[in-house]
Amino acid sequence: MRIPGNQGNGIKPEIIVVGSINMDLVVYVDRHPAPGETLLGSDYWTFPGGKGANQAVAAARAGGLVRMIGCLGRDAFGDQLLEGLAQEQIDTRWVKRVDGPTGVAFIAVNTEGQNSIIVSPGSNYRLLPEDLKPEAFLNTRVVLLQLEIPLATVREATRLGKEAGATVILNAAPAQTLSADVLRNVDLLIVNEFEAGTLLKRKPPRGIEEALDAALQLRGWVSSVVVTLGEKGCVWVDELEHGYLPAFEVKAIDTTAAGDAFVGMLASQLARGTALSMALRWANAAGALATMKKGAQSSLPTQEEVKHFLDVHSQR
Repeated sequence: MRIPGNQGNGIKPEIIVVGSINMDLVVYVDRHPAPGETLLGSDYWTFPGGKGANQAVAAARAGGLVRMIGCLGRDAFGDQLLEGLAQEQIDTRWVKRVDGPTGVAFIAVNTEGQNSIIVSPGSNYRLLPEDLKPEAFLNTRVVLLQLEIPLATVREATRLGKEAGATVILNAAPAQTLSADVLRNVDLLIVNEFEAGTLLKRKPPRGIEEALDAALQLRGWVSSVVVTLGEKGCVWVDELEHGYLPAFEVKAIDTTAAGDAFVGMLASQLARGTALSMALRWANAAGALATMKKGAQSSLPTQEEVKHFLDVHSQR
C-alpha cells in the first residue's frame, strides 16, 4: 500500500484524525486486582489521552500536518486538553465543546508495564455525524479513525474522507463487531489480536501464522490489513504482498499508548508516500519507544527519536 506522490502544499492538513479526546487518570500497581478485590496503588497521575488525540499527537510529532476533529466538555479537563493539542501544532478549529464532562480513562499499570483501562466516553459520544462538515476534509491525504466515538460518526467520517479522495485508515479499537457498512469506505484496517478475533467472531489468533490467516480473512473486507501482536511485532496484507515484522526488544515501563504511537507514525509515513512494508518498520519503532516512558501522549516519540532508534538498531 502506497499513497501516490505527496500533494500537500505545506498549508493544508495532510492528516485528519476524527476521534476521542480524554484525560487519563493513571495509577501504578504491583498487579491487577481480581474481581471484588481492593488493592493499594501509587499516587494517581493525569495525562492527556484518548485514542484519537493520542494518534493525532503521534502523527504530528512524526512530522505530519494534523487536524483534529473531536468533542470536549466545557470543563477544566477540556480546557487543558485543547491547549495541549494546540501546543503540538495540531489544528483544533473543528473540536466541538459541549456541556457535560470531558471523556476520562481510568488506567491501572502493573510492574510489567501492562495496563487495564476503563473509559468513560463523556463528551466523545456527543460528536455526531452532523458535526462533520465536508469542508473540514478537503485537501487531506489521510483520514484516521478509531472506535471511541459513535459508530454513526465513524461511518460518516469514512464517507467524507473517501469523497475527498483521502486514504481512510480505521484502527478498530476498542474491540467491537462492525458491519460491512462501516468498513465500506475503509482502505486500511489496523487491529490487534483481540480486535481481529472480535471482527471475525472467533477466538483471537495465537501466534504469527494464525494472525496472518486472520489478516487474510479481513482482507476480504478492505484493501489492506495490519494485525499488531504486541511484543511479537505485526503482520500485514495488502494488494501486492503480505508479511511479518518482528518487534524491537526494549524494557517496557508503560504500554498505555504503544498502539497509538504505532498507528500515528504509520499514518504519517503513509501520508508521505512510504510503502506500507517500510512504514511499518517506523511504526514498530515508535511503538517500542512509547513503552519506555510513562503516560500516553507524554510517551509518544518524535520523528527524530524514531530515526535515531532505527539507525542504532540497523547497526546491530
